[in-house]
Amino acid sequence: MACVTIYATLLKNRQGEEVNAMPRKKIDLPSIEYMSILDENGVVDKSLEPKIEAEKLKTMYRYMLLARRTDERMLLMQRQGRQGTFPQSSGHEAISMGSIIHLQKTDWHVPAYRELAGMLYRGWPIETTLLYWNGFEEGASPPEGVNDLPVCVPIASQLLHAAGIGMAMNMRNQNGVVMTYFGDGASSEGDTHEAMNFASVYQAPVVFMCLNNQYAISVPLAKQMRCETIAQRAIGYGMPGMRIDGNDVLAVYQASLEAVERAKAGQGPTLIEGLTYRFTPHTTADDPKRYRSDEECKLWTSREPLARFKIYLGNKGIFSEKEFADLEEELDTQIKAAVQKAEAMAQSEELTNPLGIFDHLYNDIPPYLQGQRDELKNHLESLKKNAGVSPQKHQAGAR
Repeated sequence: MACVTIYATLLKNRQGEEVNAMPRKKIDLPSIEYMSILDENGVVDKSLEPKIEAEKLKTMYRYMLLARRTDERMLLMQRQGRQGTFPQSSGHEAISMGSIIHLQKTDWHVPAYRELAGMLYRGWPIETTLLYWNGFEEGASPPEGVNDLPVCVPIASQLLHAAGIGMAMNMRNQNGVVMTYFGDGASSEGDTHEAMNFASVYQAPVVFMCLNNQYAISVPLAKQMRCETIAQRAIGYGMPGMRIDGNDVLAVYQASLEAVERAKAGQGPTLIEGLTYRFTPHTTADDPKRYRSDEECKLWTSREPLARFKIYLGNKGIFSEKEFADLEEELDTQIKAAVQKAEAMAQSEELTNPLGIFDHLYNDIPPYLQGQRDELKNHLESLKKNAGVSPQKHQAGAR
């Protein structure tokens, strides 16, 4: 018993105070809140409604709608053979736009691959996205003037990048925030837990935005974890956590505002779980009918974010019916122009030159790779000389 008593008195709480380990006591832990402000019928809870100026609301709707219409156009192009396989973002616009609106250009945006609305808002041209999902790595180049990382397809690896950026900002005494995004499937990856742990230990200014669309491709959330929410995992890392209606852009706006303010005040990271749904396939190569019911899809489609936000803006008099229609026409024209530009760029000599595969890997190309480049160059010149086929046309045909 003496050994037990000594061990007990050595236990300390987080404040460094000695505590007695006996008898067994309940540990008080933070609770997890759920927040919804604007429901699927456009009804708003006035007591929770954030004060957002009209112009900002217009901007949020514009980019949410632009992302939706771009996503729909890309699907049509993919079915026509004009676009490669890609993951759709329809249904996720509220989480992306409701949070990204709080970032300054000097803050960091670290996306996964369903953050089209936020990327468009940050200045990524539509044609860049089209090029990326057609296999051109030039589409991964962030626009000038913003601290953005490219789309990240390897699941959850971007969260480590975000945690590292946040830690570096602290080391440099930079007052900013890192906003990063991931899905419910990614929450089961080891990278996610490592990133959250490091961000918490080092009080990195990172906002972890989870797009919980309830399926990791075909695996439902219930088969991924026994937790009731993803947000409650924040408790284990000693950071605030909240679950919100991820189809409610007002709830996303308020929750992420609070998280950004905490981060910039030096209070460390936050985990926000946005409950949403992808009413499209996981990617254009997926068939969700094999694992989801039509009834489930119909239910969640009725809760989608754009329709309720449109009702809200109309009720507030921010948009008239004519202004809604004019915006649709304006964005359609913008998307059509971007498609034409992207398809012209995809045929340009700069992007179709096969020798470009050796660029952008090394600052100084190693000798063995230079040898391979020279060999390919000689081969292409031989093709051109002997068969009258230009290297560019040869590569375009291969695509």
